[in-house]
Amino acid sequence: MKAARLIPIGLAAAITCAAALLVPAGASAGSSNQQYRWDIIHISGLTQPITTLPGGQASACAASSCANMITMTGSGTFRANPGNPQDVTGGGTWTTTGFGAGSGTYTVTGFVSFEVAPGTLPSPPFIDGVTGVAADARAGLAVLQITYSDGDQGVLVVSCDQPGTPPGLPLFEGIAVTKGFVDYWNRVPPQSAPPFGNRTTFHVLS
Repeated sequence: MKAARLIPIGLAAAITCAAALLVPAGASAGSSNQQYRWDIIHISGLTQPITTLPGGQASACAASSCANMITMTGSGTFRANPGNPQDVTGGGTWTTTGFGAGSGTYTVTGFVSFEVAPGTLPSPPFIDGVTGVAADARAGLAVLQITYSDGDQGVLVVSCDQPGTPPGLPLFEGIAVTKGFVDYWNRVPPQSAPPFGNRTTFHVLS
């Protein structure tokens, strides 16, 4: 799918996602106060059973070309509890090429929003590479506030679809992110060859 361009100033407030995975369509994850773990991952392969492996990388570009690109690793947790977010943790590493080339770490400093999206898991389901058991995973989109180690502020959008996400649903797989005034809106699509990166997951913890 083509990534829709994200507007840096309005990004945190403007982005929401749709209905629910394994929940009736239209239900909001925000009302449940569930705790989720988000991960930028790579996977064991494209044939089942598929294991989602932590420590992956995902990239996004600041234009239709990738002359200016950011690549990130990361994971963390949050509670989908709009208005009173709790237990926001996480962070990872970043590397930029082109304008402002550099690298460092980032920390998640705030929760903006999360909602799940329609979709179904494969059978057998994914294996969570962290716990080693079948994943209780969701499709959806999270918006998180982040602080970079060089002092820049930003917004990280983590977006995940599932194999059963309805065709044509405007939900992408990967990340979009701002860093200072630079808007890396053009996500790099998932890799079809090892290490099968540019992928994300949301796992239900409680």
